Amino acid sequence: MHAEYDVPAKDFSVAGFAASSIKQMLKQLGINPLVIKRIVVATFEAEVNVIAHSYGGKVILDVEENGVKIQVIDTGPGIPDLNLAMQEGWSTASDEVRALGYGAGMGLPNIKKNADKLDIFTKAGDHTHITMFFNIT
Repeated sequence: MHAEYDVPAKDFSVAGFAASSIKQMLKQLGINPLVIKRIVVATFEAEVNVIAHSYGGKVILDVEENGVKIQVIDTGPGIPDLNLAMQEGWSTASDEVRALGYGAGMGLPNIKKNADKLDIFTKAGDHTHITMFFNIT
């Protein structure tokens, strides 16, 4: 199964749309609810990061024989210091984003905690491509 979702920049009214849609699909496939919860948490965090920090992007779902792969690809500006961004509580969120209740610096750490495998490619000034894999067998 394959699905793609566009994620606009700076529009928090749609935050969680991809994660919720993916949750419904995975429930219909009979995937373990605890695995679904981890997938939804990680996907939501990545989705919010696209909205808060990029110029827009997309979430791509691929259900494979032994797991679920989620890719989140944005159009920039990239993460200036990935090591810092992986630390709990570190954030570059604007005051506006924080006022909306986002930007606590837990996005990437929560993604890492929930994914069975995580790869992040980022180029400062360009874009970020996150690939998360979740075992279902």
